[in-house]
This record gives sequence, structure tokens and C-alpha cells, in this order.
Amino acid sequence: MSKASSPSTLSIPNEIGGVRMTKQRKEVYRLLLEKKDHPTAHDIFISLQERMPSISLATVYNCLETLVEHEVLQQVNFDREPSRYCANLKEHGHFLDEKTGKIQDVAFKKDVNIKDLFDLPEDTIIENLDITIRGILPNNSTH
Repeated sequence: MSKASSPSTLSIPNEIGGVRMTKQRKEVYRLLLEKKDHPTAHDIFISLQERMPSISLATVYNCLETLVEHEVLQQVNFDREPSRYCANLKEHGHFLDEKTGKIQDVAFKKDVNIKDLFDLPEDTIIENLDITIRGILPNNSTH
């Protein structure tokens, strides 16, 4: 994305990750590029109502399921809370601010090997890693 374009004007391709991007999928994906706060399906549905008054909650769920299945989006789960969704596909963790309830992406520091953080048997293959950090961010945090 160039500096001149914002997510709301970003042209979404007709196919991403091998999945055809219908009008509804494009809007769901565009919203997740705009909103970096890891919204729930219901949050997405409410936000899309203005753009697409005829969209249903079931359609939003179907779009999310398809986009996650094709690895266009990431589904994020925190305990027993509703699933949240993230368009950031780079390896990263999540910070849950327990004071505000906000969820933010946190990048791994450069040149850090995740395997070095754990005492795993030799030749272990990590296929998936979900890291959630819980705490309270300072009021002036720009993360």
C-alpha cells in the first residue's frame, strides 16, 4: 500500500490466496485492514451496516470462515470470548490491555528465534504458535 492510499480507497484484488473475493468478502477484508483492533464478527457486521445495509450476520460469518480457511485472515481467540479477526499475517503476538480491553499486535524483535524461548526436544517442528500477553499498557503507549 502506498503512502497516498488509505485502506478505504485500497483496491482489493478479485482473488486473494486462491479465494474469489466477492463484494462482501472485499468489504469484510477492507474493514479488517482499516480496523486494527481485532474486531469480532458482530463488530464487523455492525460496522458494515452503513456500507452494506443488506449484509447479514450469517454472511459476515461465512466470509470470515472462508477468508480464515484460505489464510487471508487470522482468527484470534482469547479464553472464552468471541473469536476476533486480524488481517496481519506476519508472525506476531497479541497484547491484551486488561485495563482498556484493547488488543494490539506486537511484533517479535528482529533476529529472535522463537525456538530459543522454549526448552523443546531437538528437531521439534513448531507448526503454530499463539502468544497472548496480558497486562496494562502505559497511557502514552504508541503500540
